Amino acid sequence: MIHWLAKLIFIHLMGWKIEGEFPKIKKCIVAVFPHTKNFDFIVGILTRVILKEKINYVGKKELFNPFTGWFFTALGGAPINRNAKENKVASIAKIFKEREFFRLAIAPEGTRKKVKRWKTGFYYIAKEAQIPILLVHFNYKHKKVSFLGLFTPTDDKENDFRFMEEAFADAAKL
Repeated sequence: MIHWLAKLIFIHLMGWKIEGEFPKIKKCIVAVFPHTKNFDFIVGILTRVILKEKINYVGKKELFNPFTGWFFTALGGAPINRNAKENKVASIAKIFKEREFFRLAIAPEGTRKKVKRWKTGFYYIAKEAQIPILLVHFNYKHKKVSFLGLFTPTDDKENDFRFMEEAFADAAKL
């Protein structure tokens, strides 16, 4: 029922489409670019429901309180301590190591504002947890979510970032 409703809303009412394949893997970073709108969360949730795939996210631990925690957990959330003293990369990599199944959606920009440089945390989480990065592009102009494929980080961060940025730039043109 929920799958049918998500398809009705996303594809038929909103006019969006989904391109590419979501890989059948248990763990990965789902790098979604660009992250410029509050509506990205809705697009992501509807896409996930349509594909019948479990995709997680992390949120500040304060969201996972007795009143709202059930909601954020049901949507695939995992609490993270955003305290400056705690290493967030290590904390999230630990979640990957503790769980048999975890696919983390994260925005390379780290914010909804336009940035000149991406944050590097998602990249280092993938390296530390030894998992691939799935590149996913949200194209509002053409109303499509594109799965661009898996990328395995190497030891050449600058080249890896150039590759990812070019993949997203190419997707934006289509």
